[in-house]
Amino acid sequence: MLSRTESPEGMPRDMFRQPLAEMIDTKHKLVVLSKTIDWDGLEASLSGLYTLEKGRPGKPIRLMVSLHYLKYMYNLSDEEVIARWLENPYWQYFSGMQYFQTEFPLHPTSMVKFRRRLKQGDLEEIFQKTIESGLKLKVIKRRDFKRVNVDTTVMEKHISYPTDGKLYYRAIEKLVKLAKRHGVELRQSYVRVGKEALVLAQRYAHSRKMKRARAQIRRLRTYLGRLYRDIRRKVAGMSVATREAFAKMLRLVERLLNQERNDTNKLYSLHEPEVSCIAKGKVHKKYEFGSKVSLVTTSRGGFIVGALNFTGNPYDGHTLQQSIEQMERVCGATPEKIFVDKGYRGHNYTGRGEVYFPGQYRKRGAPPRKWFRRRSSIEASISHAKQKNRLSRNYLKGVQGDEINAILAACGHNLRLILGSISFWLKNIWAILAILNNSSRNYFKQKARIHSKVALFYS
Repeated sequence: MLSRTESPEGMPRDMFRQPLAEMIDTKHKLVVLSKTIDWDGLEASLSGLYTLEKGRPGKPIRLMVSLHYLKYMYNLSDEEVIARWLENPYWQYFSGMQYFQTEFPLHPTSMVKFRRRLKQGDLEEIFQKTIESGLKLKVIKRRDFKRVNVDTTVMEKHISYPTDGKLYYRAIEKLVKLAKRHGVELRQSYVRVGKEALVLAQRYAHSRKMKRARAQIRRLRTYLGRLYRDIRRKVAGMSVATREAFAKMLRLVERLLNQERNDTNKLYSLHEPEVSCIAKGKVHKKYEFGSKVSLVTTSRGGFIVGALNFTGNPYDGHTLQQSIEQMERVCGATPEKIFVDKGYRGHNYTGRGEVYFPGQYRKRGAPPRKWFRRRSSIEASISHAKQKNRLSRNYLKGVQGDEINAILAACGHNLRLILGSISFWLKNIWAILAILNNSSRNYFKQKARIHSKVALFYS
């Protein structure tokens, strides 16, 4: 399908409706932000996601991208962002509407389908526009790319805490459901007795009767093994389509039955088999189940300039090269000084930048101590991205969902910083000028700089 291009500027005017630009405050921070994002560039680069040959016309790319920006800026679900979009004229103007809309722009599943089309290059293009917007509004400067902080965090997947009993019973449920769908007659389903064993195992474990709890888990494992072998025998003589329908689930169940307590690369979820168990040494949360995300932020300002997801649990130092390469692609600049924690010793970075660890500020030729002390500022950026931009828990499916959520969370963090900067200047700009009028130090230089900010925001 082909995307429709809509923009609030340059469209024919409806004489019976009042344009949004005349209804809203043009000095609002979202209006200012919308004028700094290169929507035409996004339209040109993402137009390959649509086709002319089939399907109804697609939704405008500006609408789809802006909805995702708003979703991750304000930490909303697909349904919530569309519902709030209908009520908010500033959100509608930000997404390219010329007139106030009284109907939902799309169904929430359209956002899911749009995300599935995005590849790594498309995501980085969307991410790059937030950095360009920060440069235009002077929230960050080109020289800030010379010094960056790098760290990793865990992006947890939306799964329940994995235990052997829950996994065994969930596998029984899925196999029975598949068998009913494809007409496979089972000798016994084990759903009822399996649930009894699971409930007993949980009760025994709660009362610290661990031998009895383990006995019930062994019963569950026996039930799953019987069901797995019964289905495998009966499916072997059926059609190719039926065998293919059971193949993935049977492989997962076989992997679940064969894994032991201390194995590596264990299965922790049947609907998200790529989930890894990651221990980051946290007192309040010993183990986290998800994927590892590497973030690159500017040492000054905490602006995210790199966000890359890694499947599995790689060593932190082995993620540094790819993280810096992504930053170079997105920002078009190579960092000169890279500040990391001691978990990056033995890293794989071979670029031109220098990598510094804590405690190296006494080394000859090292940067001033203040830049080492700024290394820990990335922890605040990670915390904000988790609490306010959906990085703490990933609800998107598969490895592709991990990549999408990591980059869009970084986009939401950057746009939130830009909005905060716009709000600060718009609220305090005249107070700052009044203070400068009473001071003589760098008066003319500072006043000229602030006047340029005023002209930029109010243009």
